[in-house]
Amino acid sequence: MAQATEIHRGRKFDQVLNGAREVFLRDGFEGASVDDIAKEAGVSKATLYSYFPDKRLMFLEVTKTECQRQADQALAQINFDQPPEVVLSIAGHQIIDFMASELGQGIYRLCVAEGERFPELGRAFYASGPELVHRTLLDYLKQAVARGELAIDDLDLAAHLFAEMCKADLHAKLVFGVGCCPAASDKDRVIRGAVAMFMARYGTKSD
Repeated sequence: MAQATEIHRGRKFDQVLNGAREVFLRDGFEGASVDDIAKEAGVSKATLYSYFPDKRLMFLEVTKTECQRQADQALAQINFDQPPEVVLSIAGHQIIDFMASELGQGIYRLCVAEGERFPELGRAFYASGPELVHRTLLDYLKQAVARGELAIDDLDLAAHLFAEMCKADLHAKLVFGVGCCPAASDKDRVIRGAVAMFMARYGTKSD
């Protein structure tokens, strides 16, 4: 039997989506039941199915919505007129905070676990998460180069390098469950190191 491929929005759509978010992050795709989602959302199964004909569509919508919401919040805090040390530090905190958050870890685990089943999930997460961060960094770096604050020959690579440096010593530990959420001092240490290395390579100021 072919699965339905369209979602329908209505008065309780956000209520259903919020309930689905909580259950998917807690139980994963396989472990999440429609009964649990309906209970968490405070709606009947009939109401739930009226918005999402199948669980797969609900899962994809939750992931895209949460990634976009996080990205919008991050973008609102960046002032592109500030110097690189300031903007990169802010961007670094946003990258690490999302990566280390319960939400960020939950979405990462879900994408890895369900990526083979739903390859479009990984693509949707990448487009609304890592790719959006990359484009934002790229836009800022172009402006900083134009102002003479940075000297970069490969902007695309530089943006990728900074984002990866912000994961140093933290991402692998989170993925493999070594320790708990990093302390603020650990985050600050990584960000200071990432910014210092980036500016040493691309900065135009000389002491």
